[in-house]
Amino acid sequence: MLESETRDTERKTVAILKVLSESKEPLGSISIARELENQGIYLNERTVRYHLRITDARGFTQPLGRDGRMLTRRGHEELSNALAPEQLGFVIERIASLAFQTTLDPTTGTGEVVINTSLFPKDRFRKALAAMKDAFAAGICVSELVAVANEGEKLGDVIIPDGKVGLATVCSATINGVLLKAGVPMDSRFGGILEVRDGQPRRFVAIIHYAGSSLDPSLAYIKAGMTSVREAAIHGNGKILANFREIPGAAKPMAEEIIEKLRGIGIGGVVVTGYPSQPVCQIPVGLNKVGLILDGGLNPLAAAEEAGVAAENVANSGTMDIRSLQSFSAI
Repeated sequence: MLESETRDTERKTVAILKVLSESKEPLGSISIARELENQGIYLNERTVRYHLRITDARGFTQPLGRDGRMLTRRGHEELSNALAPEQLGFVIERIASLAFQTTLDPTTGTGEVVINTSLFPKDRFRKALAAMKDAFAAGICVSELVAVANEGEKLGDVIIPDGKVGLATVCSATINGVLLKAGVPMDSRFGGILEVRDGQPRRFVAIIHYAGSSLDPSLAYIKAGMTSVREAAIHGNGKILANFREIPGAAKPMAEEIIEKLRGIGIGGVVVTGYPSQPVCQIPVGLNKVGLILDGGLNPLAAAEEAGVAAENVANSGTMDIRSLQSFSAI
C-alpha cells in the first residue's frame, strides 16, 4: 500500500475512534457514518465497517453484537498517541464535548458529571487507596465522590480489563459543563503544575496549553514525576495538578454563586477565582476576563504514583450519573 493510502486509512481510523470515544453507548456503522458526516467526513456504511474490522483486529474496538462497538482501553491509548500532529487540540475538543454532555444540576444534586478513570492491578488497589487518602482529605481534588468497578464493568466509556480494578474520579470539566448550562462560557487555557506554600496557591511552575497538545497535561505530569501532592496534602507545601480557565468578567457573580452551590453537593475544586483583567498566580488574563484555577481531578492518582502505585489513567473518560458515585471514605 502506498504511503499516502496508509496515511489516509489511519486518518479515517482515528476519526472513527474519536466518534466512539464521544459516545456513552455502543455505536453501529450507520450511526458512526452519520456522526462523521456531521463533522464533514463522508464515509459510507460499508467503508466504516471495513475500518471497524481493522480496529477490531488491532484491539482498539470491542464488538458487542447487534448493539455495535465500544472503544477499548487500547483504543483510548491509540487515540491519544496516534497521529499526534493531527490531533493538536484534541484535549480541548474532548473537554468541550464532555462539558456539553454534563447535566449536573447544582440545586438538586442530580445529573451527569465528567469523570476520569484509573485502572489498578487488583493486588495493588488497597495500597493505592491508602496513598490517596490524604489528598482527598485535604480537598486536593474536584470531589471526594468516586466509583469503583471490577473487570468487565464500565466507568464512563472505559471497560475495565481482566485483572484490574477501576476507579472513577470527578473531572474538573464538570465545572465547565455546569457553568456552560447556566450561560457562563468558560475558556480552557492550560493544564499545569501549581506550587503550593503554606496551603496557599503561589505560582505555576509548568504549563501545557490544551490547544497545542494531543495529550492531557495531567497524564504527562504524573508520568514525568513532577508532582508532590502528598507533601502538599500533609504539610501544605508541594506541587499539584491544576487547570487554568477564563470566564467573562461580567459573569463573575453568577459563577461564584454556582460554585458555592456545587460545594454544597460535594463538587469543589475551584482553588482561586480572580478579578476582571487581573493576573491570577502570576498568569495574565484577557481584558475584562476573570481567571479561575481548578484542582486537577487526577491529583489523588498522582499521590498514588508518588507512593509507588502506578495506574493506567484515562483523563476525561466520559460521564456518569452522580448518584452512582460514593464518598471515598466509604470504599
